[in-house]
Amino acid sequence: MTNPRLRYQTVEFGKTDIHVCTLRDKQEFHDPDGVAEELGIAPSLWPLFGIIWPSSLVLAHYINDYSTESKRILELGCGMALSSLLLNKQHADITATDYHPEVELFLNRNTQLNHDSPIAFERADWANTDDSLGLFDLIIGSDVLYEDEHIDLLANFIIAHAEPTCEVILVDPGRGRKTKLSNRLIENGFSSSHLKPRHTDYLDEEFKGHILKFERLK
Repeated sequence: MTNPRLRYQTVEFGKTDIHVCTLRDKQEFHDPDGVAEELGIAPSLWPLFGIIWPSSLVLAHYINDYSTESKRILELGCGMALSSLLLNKQHADITATDYHPEVELFLNRNTQLNHDSPIAFERADWANTDDSLGLFDLIIGSDVLYEDEHIDLLANFIIAHAEPTCEVILVDPGRGRKTKLSNRLIENGFSSSHLKPRHTDYLDEEFKGHILKFERLK
């Protein structure tokens, strides 16, 4: 089995350039030891972590202008971790997480590609909150509402890792599951608002989803 083909690209955020090595496309596959298969990741799903999706671009552009000073930040299901790479460039306190076994390798490669310091990473299973992550002031993620059965797992994971005062920013491309997640977080003391992103001319097509914002105060 040959190694997957890769693509190198630069994403611009004003005067800041983020260099990213990704999979060439979503047809690539490389799981010679069956590690991903043992984790329940089917071959058809294997490459999805390695692409920069529109929701990831929306999140990164939104978070680029967001006040993150002094906040401990967690990125959920980071994939190519574009937002984490950008926040790391800004010297924010960022921790990236994902379930896919190849994410950490690409994260380390891309951190080095941008000549930045290492980003804290933990391979996280939303079904298991017995981890060493701790609590966060800001939790972010893009396109994480992709399975009905994951909504409760995700809500529980967010609740378990949210400081008493916490913000949550998720970008959803419009998969029809945002209301269920919103209700779960509202039940746990968060306010909820859904915003349409503005100025998305960096995307090839119109973005039909929303930026989901949740906030909980002491």
